[in-house]
Amino acid sequence: QVHLVESGGGLVQAGGSLRLSCHTSGVIFSIMSMGWYRAAPGKERELVATITNRGVTNYADSVKGRFTISSDLANDIMQLQMNTLRPDDTAVYYCNAETMNAGLGTTANYWGRGTQVTVSS
Repeated sequence: QVHLVESGGGLVQAGGSLRLSCHTSGVIFSIMSMGWYRAAPGKERELVATITNRGVTNYADSVKGRFTISSDLANDIMQLQMNTLRPDDTAVYYCNAETMNAGLGTTANYWGRGTQVTVSS
């Protein structure tokens, strides 16, 4: 199976920056896209940013202009550069990978365990 491991979370002051990394391993089928999602305490998981295997990116309105997603799938790395962080960015951030089994024509999603990002005022 695909294993995803996030790193780079931590505590930062408002206005500061963090860079999250997602390392993938055990990839058996083709990764179609990867993304970052987050879940604040007591809240449902929400999309932050995604990037396809063709480099097409998509961002939540709340992070546009502040966050940048990038990937180097050949080296099994995806990153999220987060600038101008705000307290409402506080959440557990999860790495996601969507894979495709071309033979079966099916897709599957894999998730990391998450990394905590805390932004203080």
